[in-house]
Amino acid sequence: MRRYFDEVWSQGRLEVLDELLAPGYINHTPSTPNPPPGPDGLKPIVAAFRVAFPDLHFTIEDLVVKDDRVAVRVRMEGVHEGPLFGIAATHRRVSVEQINIELFRGGKIAEHWRVTDELGLMRQLGVVR
Repeated sequence: MRRYFDEVWSQGRLEVLDELLAPGYINHTPSTPNPPPGPDGLKPIVAAFRVAFPDLHFTIEDLVVKDDRVAVRVRMEGVHEGPLFGIAATHRRVSVEQINIELFRGGKIAEHWRVTDELGLMRQLGVVR
């Protein structure tokens, strides 16, 4: 999980997803419905966030492991310098919490669920009050 957030999300090293994710990886996140399975389905999502927030950084706040599942609470931070899913750059700094649940099979992330404080994100970007 540390490599996932440090190397992939914070550093933008998309090739690391090929090592960390199962070939049939499934992303169940409601804000990005039905991306293609596997690492190639997540790479454009990470890339879009890295364009929107070139200084994107994730900090792991809590990590809980039970059997084949990991729950992790993270803080996403960065300055909105590029388009984000149709929202033009606002040049505002954001700090948003997420809860992620990962299912592991064979030492790789096989399934993913995420809940982000998207209302908080939209407020910080000035999109909603």
